[in-house]
Amino acid sequence: MGVGYLRVLPVMNGADRPNREAKADAGSRPAPEVESTVDLLARFRAGDRSAVDALFRRYLPPLRRWARGRLPRFARDLLETEDIVQETMVHAFRRLDQFEVRHDGALHAYLRQAVMNRIRDEVRKAQRRPMAEELDTHDHEDQGVSPLEEAIGQEALERYEQALGRLRDEDRQAVVLRVELGLAYAEVAEGLGKNSADAARMAVARALIKLAAEMEALE
Repeated sequence: MGVGYLRVLPVMNGADRPNREAKADAGSRPAPEVESTVDLLARFRAGDRSAVDALFRRYLPPLRRWARGRLPRFARDLLETEDIVQETMVHAFRRLDQFEVRHDGALHAYLRQAVMNRIRDEVRKAQRRPMAEELDTHDHEDQGVSPLEEAIGQEALERYEQALGRLRDEDRQAVVLRVELGLAYAEVAEGLGKNSADAARMAVARALIKLAAEMEALE
């Protein structure tokens, strides 16, 4: 859906009234409406397959930005973060006809949690350890919020994301491995290249102090 524009021709006599009128007319045009996720899902259920393309274009870029850097380096040789995001979305979208959205942000939260579950699986595969639980995208249908968001709230989650992006790579990885992926300190140590669980515990503690300081600065 585009917004039309006016081409204003130069006025030879120096008067600028037509130019002002054109600008006023263009400025009075209503902004294009952005179709809600709820409406797009309704279109999909009605048989409009173009709605899936619209949803994919809407959510793929922000999910890629969010996921970038959350997959630890030692796991990246198995799969790149962008591949994880795209494959997770394809898998989830195959089940869109079963997805019941209660509010406009529910699908985004569901997809983000699905990506995090997949990253957790890839980390544990890379460590060659049995996974504590098999998690699939349909296990979290329409939860609406991630466990982290449920714990700290939406406003704090936004500050958390901004603060996390300000940390050094090792500090950010320490937080992600422990807080978001829920790995044991021995697993965090392996991910960070530390020689013991105690060393990983100290690294996580330092990273959380820095994270708290960054979040406080954003208040």
